[in-house]
Amino acid sequence: MQTLSVQIEDSYMQQFMHFVNKSQSKVIVTEDNNLALDPYFYERQKELQETRIDIKNGTMEMLSEEQYEQEIEQFFNHIEK
Repeated sequence: MQTLSVQIEDSYMQQFMHFVNKSQSKVIVTEDNNLALDPYFYERQKELQETRIDIKNGTMEMLSEEQYEQEIEQFFNHIEK
């Protein structure tokens, strides 16, 4: 069995659910709690995984807390001028 994410136009929902109900032995519909809380959950998850890979392979630098604070302070000083 495979899992898919499906977006259905509101106007087609009744027809889609009719199809699903007729296909109960072959199709299972469940709500994804992650998407209920955050519609972009999987996009954010993928982006985070890519960022972690970039940090591990050295194509992106991860700043320490001190470096981050310095960078932010410099940024705000720059935009205040």
